[in-house]
Amino acid sequence: MKFFNLLKKELGELITAQTIVSLVLIVSMLMFMGNMMKSTIKEAIKSEYTISISDRDDTDFTHDLVKVLEKSGATLKTFDTSGDDYAAILKETEQESLIIIPEGFTASLEKGEKPDIISVSLMESAAMMSNMTNDNSGALQLISKCVSSTFAADAGLTEEEVEILGSPVNISESTVVSGNSANIGANEVMSSLMTKNMILPIVVFMLIMVTSNMLISAISNEKIDKTLETLLSAPVSRTSILGAKMLAAAIVALLNAVVYMFGFSSFMTSTTEQVTNEMGTQLVGQYLSVDTALEKLGLTLTTADYILIGVQLFLTIMICLCIALMLGALVNDTKQSQTMIMPLMIMAMVPYLISMFADINTLPMAFRMVVYAIPFTHTFSAMNNIMFGHMNIFLGGLAYQVVVFAICMFFALRLFKSDKILTISLNFGQKSKFKKKSESRD
Repeated sequence: MKFFNLLKKELGELITAQTIVSLVLIVSMLMFMGNMMKSTIKEAIKSEYTISISDRDDTDFTHDLVKVLEKSGATLKTFDTSGDDYAAILKETEQESLIIIPEGFTASLEKGEKPDIISVSLMESAAMMSNMTNDNSGALQLISKCVSSTFAADAGLTEEEVEILGSPVNISESTVVSGNSANIGANEVMSSLMTKNMILPIVVFMLIMVTSNMLISAISNEKIDKTLETLLSAPVSRTSILGAKMLAAAIVALLNAVVYMFGFSSFMTSTTEQVTNEMGTQLVGQYLSVDTALEKLGLTLTTADYILIGVQLFLTIMICLCIALMLGALVNDTKQSQTMIMPLMIMAMVPYLISMFADINTLPMAFRMVVYAIPFTHTFSAMNNIMFGHMNIFLGGLAYQVVVFAICMFFALRLFKSDKILTISLNFGQKSKFKKKSESRD
């Protein structure tokens, strides 16, 4: 019986109103993100495809290829194009993807050679869901199958024997980004960008968690141990005390940022070099070509870009510190300090997970407004917005963060300059023990 009484006591201390609220918030957050990702995946995985094709060879055989594509069930659009400025071609045709059958395609096939075919794709984001499907993929498979059938008929082979010989056509892929084009597939570009862009979101997420937990614990411990009351009664302005606390926390956070950046960069570099060494010199050439293609596509960052990202990261840290300071002032005991980090964790986790899988700019308007209302979102999507030319969104997010920081700083100063910081707490209807002590003194 004594055991069950002890168990009941321990459960009562652990399962509090704050714990229940935290669980409800987590479930609500996951349900919200689930609905958001559902709509994003539905948008990415298309039920109907539009195939855009330009037949520069203009022969009976290529005409038959076009008819095969028409019978596939996809919506077919044909265009007359010329030249190899693929960025200008996509802009002129207003398409996101285009298949070009070059001149001499049929002649190469008649000579028993692998004919060339050009696949051009527009890339607007490095997000996984944004590049999940490609309208050209299905058309290329149909064309390859049709060419295989032609080889089989001319050589007296079965289709199975032709498939064993390998791909019947040489596919030359080109990717277009913000008016620039390079002879590289969108999948290779996306893989390289995802590896590089993975570092900043991880660093930002860890900084928010470490910094907020550090400051909430510091303020709550000083409040509970009464050292905060002693400090505030010292002959020093409270603005100076608040400034010193926030500056110290910001310096520690920036030091953590440098260490995290260096550590993750070294990890990613070492991993890439190991893969390259294992797979031989041919892969080294491919990696060099990817770097060259990224530079040609404008998907590299300048020193000015890194400075802008650094400013946004600093604003994120300062907003986090202001909110953490106010949350720390609400703590009533040491157990509650762990619960108080929940709002900041949700504000960081939502944009972090979304930015890893989807392009926030392509979300439905209602979801987009909710996600962009979170000030940390703009830092998670900073590199993607700069690389793909969304400078208006980036600068707008930077301005929004300045406003949010000013508002948070105003309320933090107002709280710190009043005596409420010594008595305020979040107890869900229960009277604060600080208020009880002050009433008992009276």
